[in-house]
Amino acid sequence: MKAIVYEEYGSAEVLRYSDVDKPAVGPDEVLVRVRAASVNQGDRFAMHGVPRIGRLAFGIRRPKATILGRDIAGTVEVAGANVTGLQVGDAVFGETSQRGFAEYAAAPEKHLAPIPAGVTFEQAATLPVAATTALQTLRAGQVGPGRTVLVNGASGGVGTFAVQLAKTLGAEVTGVCSTRNADLVRSIGADQVIDYTREDVTRGAARFDAILDFAGNHRLSEFRRVLAPKGVYVSSSGAGGEVLGPLPRLFVLTVTSPFVSQRLRGLTARRSVEDLTFLAGLVAAGKVTPVIEREYPLSETADAIRYVEAEHARGKIVLTV
Repeated sequence: MKAIVYEEYGSAEVLRYSDVDKPAVGPDEVLVRVRAASVNQGDRFAMHGVPRIGRLAFGIRRPKATILGRDIAGTVEVAGANVTGLQVGDAVFGETSQRGFAEYAAAPEKHLAPIPAGVTFEQAATLPVAATTALQTLRAGQVGPGRTVLVNGASGGVGTFAVQLAKTLGAEVTGVCSTRNADLVRSIGADQVIDYTREDVTRGAARFDAILDFAGNHRLSEFRRVLAPKGVYVSSSGAGGEVLGPLPRLFVLTVTSPFVSQRLRGLTARRSVEDLTFLAGLVAAGKVTPVIEREYPLSETADAIRYVEAEHARGKIVLTV
């Protein structure tokens, strides 16, 4: 099969569209014929090998997993002996462990959910990492009816889902983005949009019940200035230095939170088939629409990642297989 392979850390130049063996399928796994995949910031981090502390898990000198990609959508080609909930031919989507940018991918049954009628493979492929992160961040921020919510990084892959999901929960949403993306963020439901190139949201008069930070471009003390006294700040950003990444910010959250009235949290999304099923249902019902800026064939994955790095893509970039 064809796959996007990399054997050393670096820029998109290290990626190769290459022939590899189909993955073996364990008794609790299925082999998925991939029809679409999507690009996440985590794929970029894995490609570059940053933050460097992550190499303790993913390979010190070179990547242990040589196929890039996590989000997939496709059809079941082979079902393992212990698989009971999925059958050959079922349309499924979910998350793999860095092996999704390929014509076929093996994944545990427990990591996959059915694709409902009315949802395309391309739409389903955007949901596993970005939409799940948005949903779990909203829960951590206790977002609900009448709550005022600031979404920092509202035009990105996670942010576009967070804005829409917050509106479905009845919140009043303010999105922070650049001039280029202001109209997009309004179009997906934001009640107010702040252009960070013209205005610093942390110096405004508004106070928010929840701040969902997907950009990590302000100090915690600055965000606390515009957070309500009993408000919740949730950081779910990989931004940070090349060595430790977001760890210093998470440390500050941990040591500060017990001593202030505001609740300060860091979030790393966890896999959840229940969340995937819920999110796909919202897409099928027309309540949430994945924002897909561009689609690239699998063979042009390097170009897709170059675009993400150069242009700060609006919504998601999808690879078609």
